[in-house]
Amino acid sequence: MDIPFEVIALNEARPAVRALDQRRLPDQEVVLELVTSEEVARAIEDLVVRGAPLVGITAAYGVALAALRREPVEAVLARMRKTRPTAVNLFWALDRMERAYREGRDLVAEARAVHEDERERTLAIARNGADLFSCPVRILTICNTGILATGGVGTALGVVYELHARGLLERVIALETRPVLQGARLTVYELSRMGVPYTLIVDSQAAALMARGEVDAVIVGADRIAANGDTANKIGTLMLAVLARYFDVPFYVAAPLSTFDRNLPDGSRIPIERRSPEEVRSVRTCRITLGNAPVLNEAFDVTPAKLIRGWITERGVLEEVSHGTLGVY
Repeated sequence: MDIPFEVIALNEARPAVRALDQRRLPDQEVVLELVTSEEVARAIEDLVVRGAPLVGITAAYGVALAALRREPVEAVLARMRKTRPTAVNLFWALDRMERAYREGRDLVAEARAVHEDERERTLAIARNGADLFSCPVRILTICNTGILATGGVGTALGVVYELHARGLLERVIALETRPVLQGARLTVYELSRMGVPYTLIVDSQAAALMARGEVDAVIVGADRIAANGDTANKIGTLMLAVLARYFDVPFYVAAPLSTFDRNLPDGSRIPIERRSPEEVRSVRTCRITLGNAPVLNEAFDVTPAKLIRGWITERGVLEEVSHGTLGVY
């Protein structure tokens, strides 16, 4: 499956990490050159790059950049771990980089291997998810889970692209995904570039579409999945899962095994990132000022495993929890 644009890359000659600035999409396609590990860390924090797998890839490239620039690698590893608390892929990738460092292996090669591994995982997820459907479907999704989030074809959107390639996709229904509008800005950008039919809706419209029978399945991504299957994803995902259960719409989570956290027994232990109130106060689509209005801006919520029909991974679709644990390890 062809990917029409580059999201993240390491330039050894410069040296620098090249990152497509996702804050400026879809209006401008700007590629930043991040020349220090601190610039890479801030790019992760400031949503220049986002999406659980891509955050891990970017952090790995940041550590490789530190090695090329002879920065203190251990300090850089510690700094990268502080960038985004919820996405477990970040820690998975950094653990790999730390092992490579302690074993004296090439950190540039290891970072590229992290990227290639995630790319291959998304291809397998796309195929496994598409195998669930045998006739044209309308898929509803939230946030952005495609090329911009993974460095590969994507998780939930990867399934969408594979369905489209097989002639089994009628339409994608994309939620705006407030407050940063990853759906309206990024998913719509991707779908347009990939030539996939879509309809953009406001977040609060999902219930009305399900009630009218206009959604055949909901497929979302994940930032962390606990051992029992409880899943943290973009805020609003829990709402979709509850609606899907009420209206009898299949609800799937698409994620690589690097997103599963065997150390957390359930979703109550997943750390939920709280972001700046200004993301909510600065309403992108309205010319209003909210001043100092009190804001709770939680970036993620946790969907209980009992609301999830299945977890689409590179090893197949997991559909049940036994003795409080998903059989993925």
